[in-house]
Amino acid sequence: MKMDILMASKYRGCLLGALLGDCLGAPYEGESLVSKVVLQQYFDKLGGPYFKAPVKMYTDDTAMTKCLLNNILSNRGVEPRDLAKRFTVEYFNEPRRGYGQNVIDVFHKLRAEKFEDPFGPARAQFNGGGSYGNGGAMRIAPIALFYYKSLSDVIENAKVSTKVTHTNKKGVDGAVLQAVAICQSLQSNPEGKLNPQEFSDKLFNVMASVEKDEEGLGLDDPTPYQAQLRVVKDLLEKGDAASDEEVQMKLGTSVAALYSVPTAIFCFLRARTNIPEIETDNPFRRTLQYAISLGGDTDTIASMAGAIAGAFYGDSFIPENLKKHCESSQEISDLADSLYDLTKKA
Repeated sequence: MKMDILMASKYRGCLLGALLGDCLGAPYEGESLVSKVVLQQYFDKLGGPYFKAPVKMYTDDTAMTKCLLNNILSNRGVEPRDLAKRFTVEYFNEPRRGYGQNVIDVFHKLRAEKFEDPFGPARAQFNGGGSYGNGGAMRIAPIALFYYKSLSDVIENAKVSTKVTHTNKKGVDGAVLQAVAICQSLQSNPEGKLNPQEFSDKLFNVMASVEKDEEGLGLDDPTPYQAQLRVVKDLLEKGDAASDEEVQMKLGTSVAALYSVPTAIFCFLRARTNIPEIETDNPFRRTLQYAISLGGDTDTIASMAGAIAGAFYGDSFIPENLKKHCESSQEISDLADSLYDLTKKA
């Protein structure tokens, strides 16, 4: 019974963490570096005594996560054609969520072709190379939560769900890495000690089996995520000596999956301990503040870091007033409970 309560809390924590990272990071998207002092004031105000203010709206990150969630809930697993329909209908119903032009083109083609081939339009992009963006990784949390009992199922379904919009190997493998990171957090004891180096090593070992040039792509570097995970470990060893500029330069903060997914993982692991100029005892909040402070694709990196952190700590670590300021927090919490109930029956 105690384990059920903890896992249900972790499911809510993961999906709420993704939502809050998206909503709270969105106002800073595109900035080079964000002042930690400014962010401290921002989070202090939102997390303090509740006040009525305009709700922080979610972006395409959460819109597509909800589509994937409902796809799994309706089909008891991932169903690509239905997922393609859900993404497309969601976009045409609410197009102003910050979608990139490339994925918009995919939605238009999917609708025009009546979803006959849910992977075709994405596969045709960039002269057949597909997108290497982080669009698959940003929404992958429901895959990790539903399939976490089987690593092979996590990997396979992360690939399938991602290829509806992103077919480049770097984009797909980034989604796999994010899903596996969430799984590791989900299965970790939040009351125990998490060793950041061991966490990274486990991810490295998984990616060593995933990052193979088995498709004969002739990649210059067939193991880019393993290389980035080595950078994560090096920066963790540096601790406070690693400047924000160094993290930004070596790991990246762009929309490319390779230069954002490892960054999100680093943010979670780095925020396990205190960070200069971030004044909070709450490691979940510290994760979001740090992720946003690095600038760049702030909503997606904070969303991915928030999903990993939320899966580790559970929703009890997420300040209630922060939830209240974010759009659809109750809906996301309810969907998390529904997903947990379905997973128990699977």
